[in-house]
Amino acid sequence: MSRRALRRLRGEQRGQEPLGPDALQFVLLDDDDAEEEGPKQGLGGRRPGGAGKEGVRVNNRFELINIEDLEDDLVVNGEKSDCTLPDSVSSGNKGRAQRGNPETKQDGDVAKAGFPEQENGLEDIDRILERIEDSSGVSHPGPPPLNSRKHVLYVEHRHLNPDTELKRYFGARAVLGEQRPRQRQRVYPKCTWLTTPKSTWPRYSKPGLSMRLLESKKGLSFFAFEHNEEYQQAQHKFLVAVESMEPNNIVVLLQTSPYHVDSLLQLSDACRFQEDQEMARDLIERALYSMECAFHPLFSLTSGTCRLDYRRPENRSFYLALYKQMSFLEKRGCPRTALEYCKLILSLEPDEDPLCMLLLIDHLALRARNYEYLIRLFQEWEAHRNLSQLPNFAFSVPLAYFLLSQQTDLPEHELTSARQQASLLIQQALTMFPGALMPLLEYCSVRPDATVSDHRFFGPDAEISQPPALSQLVSLYLGRSHFLWKEPAIMSWLEENVREVLQAVDAGDPAVEACENRRKVLYQRAPRNIHRHVILSEIKEAVAALPSDVTTQSVMGFDPLPPLDTIYSYVRPERLSPVSHGNTIALFFRSLLPNYTTEGERLEEGVAGGPNRNQGLNRLMLAVRDMMANFHFNDLEVPREDNPEGEGDWD
Repeated sequence: MSRRALRRLRGEQRGQEPLGPDALQFVLLDDDDAEEEGPKQGLGGRRPGGAGKEGVRVNNRFELINIEDLEDDLVVNGEKSDCTLPDSVSSGNKGRAQRGNPETKQDGDVAKAGFPEQENGLEDIDRILERIEDSSGVSHPGPPPLNSRKHVLYVEHRHLNPDTELKRYFGARAVLGEQRPRQRQRVYPKCTWLTTPKSTWPRYSKPGLSMRLLESKKGLSFFAFEHNEEYQQAQHKFLVAVESMEPNNIVVLLQTSPYHVDSLLQLSDACRFQEDQEMARDLIERALYSMECAFHPLFSLTSGTCRLDYRRPENRSFYLALYKQMSFLEKRGCPRTALEYCKLILSLEPDEDPLCMLLLIDHLALRARNYEYLIRLFQEWEAHRNLSQLPNFAFSVPLAYFLLSQQTDLPEHELTSARQQASLLIQQALTMFPGALMPLLEYCSVRPDATVSDHRFFGPDAEISQPPALSQLVSLYLGRSHFLWKEPAIMSWLEENVREVLQAVDAGDPAVEACENRRKVLYQRAPRNIHRHVILSEIKEAVAALPSDVTTQSVMGFDPLPPLDTIYSYVRPERLSPVSHGNTIALFFRSLLPNYTTEGERLEEGVAGGPNRNQGLNRLMLAVRDMMANFHFNDLEVPREDNPEGEGDWD
């Protein structure tokens, strides 16, 4: 520690001596100049504390802060300095002068005397810190009390950056080595937490998106995104482009509104379907950047007390952008960062959970090896959310306990307790959801013995007899998390508990019948948010289990299964088209090909036009020719050639 820092901790600050009329100017000399010219005084008759420094004229004492090595060297070139210290400084340094006595020692003696001086200074620092803690009532560092733990949905800013996780895996040099420095001509308005602006993005200008505070009550703040008139016009053009089923129309719209969120989300899906993952992820990051720039000053990503109502269409874009970014992060190999995004989505509306993040958070916690967090979430929310009734929590929590018991850095009694709790919870899960065992073993390519596969409790009837809603939840969990169970140690532990459950079933345990009755009552029909989550997850086993009333609906990527009680802040105006005013032929052509436009019908602004205007007509003519070529006129009175005898019996 330098002498300047020691002096500051003792309360001795440079520049507190009485100032004369000419004391605001100093002449600082270089070391070479000091050797030639000797000690030189300033204009005010006093030298600064760093005698013999470079010849720089200083008119302001505060400029000395940034000049390095301005220490009080009382001995210069082996000779006694003739500087006169002010009374305030000399009195404060009297004890130090007595200990070191630098005025009567040579250079080597001064160097030796510096060690006890520094040790005494460190002792003084410890005493000062102890006095400060005693006077302020601050206790010494130690484990925080239980009531000071952060909220279970508390989000940490540093974990929202995937580079933080990648640096931990591969090192900072491997992560930052290929990143190019930002171009200085790109000026972005603010620093953001969710994404890092890229130089390849269009120059940012406010697209008309903002956020306002609706109300604050019971420690919660309710916000909502808003669209101004310009953004509403862009939204209407986007809906027209979506109805045209032509991605190029969305590209044209983004050329005029490069930060329109719904257009970025929809085009990202189109790029992802075409296997352009890099462009798809870039578009999602741009959408998040646009929305974060519109945040209200009081909106916090980390507190867990800010709410966004999913019933408002303006807020849904933020939910979906976060979900898609989380999916990209998981596929990229950043489960810890994806877990933080999952917590963020859940904190925006934890009671309703519109995207049903509770079906995913356990999977991300296990992948990130954050077993303690999953166990804590289960313990705190089980009482009021009944998490054990969800198959994913029923199986993931005991798996977390078991994996925790396999760690060697914990005390022996904690390992034993975790192993016992894991066995207890997995037996309860197998009793409640027996239809999940055989599909899980099939996913893991494990063939069970006959005592398990032929038993009535775990046999084929267990999977067939469970309600459709439960089958959907089981399919979702197994399709997503089955690979977590493939380790041999986990399979051996599972086998032990399966045999324990079979013994309880054969013994007539009343808990078995109670669980069967609960399955029949609880899983009659899955709510709409679960269906929305299944659609977003794109897990084929779960999508195949969706009910017919959901699969027959038109699902848009920018707003899948909107809530039935949507709160609209503005309504899309009705489109008046010449086609709807008696032009029967044009109406027929449009029914065959939605892109067809008549000569007098103007395209909406922002939709592709010009040279592409006649593409719809050309495609229409090709479709009509193909349709006419496939027409077959059959005379009912004339027998067909392949059946010369007319109607007959079918063999």
